[in-house]
Amino acid sequence: MANNNSTRKRIRQNERRKLRNIQNKSALRTASKKLISALESKEAVKPEEIVTMQNKFAKTIDKVAKTNVIHWKKAARLKSRMAKKVNSILA
Repeated sequence: MANNNSTRKRIRQNERRKLRNIQNKSALRTASKKLISALESKEAVKPEEIVTMQNKFAKTIDKVAKTNVIHWKKAARLKSRMAKKVNSILA
């Protein structure tokens, strides 16, 4: 158990950051799954909506990478691969 105030505060901070990181990762997975499902059912979804979903996905990835939840190179790789999928479907 923590013996002094600074370690107790560290524990509280780490818990808050952990919850925030879990929320960010979950938002990233949700945005990814929504975009992939929209790409798979391309007849049901308009191309403008797919582009909007891709922008939201990129924004979510950038936010998560900015807070160092995922590495910035992984974020770039994910965005690039998703852009390739979107471009191949829409082309």
